[in-house]
Amino acid sequence: MSAGVVASARMEARSIQLPGADGLTLHALEWSREGTLLLLLHGFGNSCRVWDDCAPALAPHYRVIALDQRGHGDSPRDPELRYEPAAMARDVEAVLAALDARRVVLVGHSMGGRVSMEFAGLHPEMLAGLVLVDIGPESDPRGIVRISLETQEQDWAFDSRAAYQRVLTRQYPATAPDVLARMAEHWTRPLPDGRFELKLDPQFNLGRARQPAAERAAAEKLDAQRVWEILRKLPCPALVVRGAASDILSPEIADRMVEDGIPAASLAVIPRAAHSVMLDNPEGFRRELCRFALGED
Repeated sequence: MSAGVVASARMEARSIQLPGADGLTLHALEWSREGTLLLLLHGFGNSCRVWDDCAPALAPHYRVIALDQRGHGDSPRDPELRYEPAAMARDVEAVLAALDARRVVLVGHSMGGRVSMEFAGLHPEMLAGLVLVDIGPESDPRGIVRISLETQEQDWAFDSRAAYQRVLTRQYPATAPDVLARMAEHWTRPLPDGRFELKLDPQFNLGRARQPAAERAAAEKLDAQRVWEILRKLPCPALVVRGAASDILSPEIADRMVEDGIPAASLAVIPRAAHSVMLDNPEGFRRELCRFALGED
């Protein structure tokens, strides 16, 4: 690792508020204020703090901002439950407009990657680079079932953060305990009765759950075809990151994305990592992200 990356690890982010779409004001962490914007978008149930181990390495070279997406973290819940990727891509539009950013490198994990692909379809000319972390136009059914079961069984309040960390230990078996302890703190807020609630709208997936299964499957198939076409027209360099043990992004889809999808793409498979690559193997993920974003060997 370069000396610049080591030094950047001591950087501290500042909390900021940014206008989103639909009248929402979104919370974000800003790691630096100079250079091309590099916007980090987290996955479902997470927050901007999942990027804490990699953002400082990029901060000397980009304007690095990690966004709490609507319904997550310290951003507000949408009373109209507009949580589809198109609505969240409008948030990205609003954030970029507020920052007067005409070019952006988007780094999106899971749901955040899905939002990034949606934005790419709307504004390909604004993309200086795209990093898709363990997500593609199609998802492995195994992971969809796992996440669905975890969501159905999810408690929304806990007696202590330690109790929530025990849940995270089951959900993120490849993630180190100290990382999970940090996430248990960042992903919950205290309640007046002394318990802790998740910083996640419990109705986030309500609209999808109400849709008949056959109708949902047909819509997802059509949507996957649309997203494949977006990727085939992508004008910027891209990096596809896959956790070696992922049950969301299959090896076949990852290979197809770089071989028969995105025109200028490379693939990085991160060992000792499942779906949550940047939490499971922070060093391995940071190394590949810097290699792409900074042109490091």
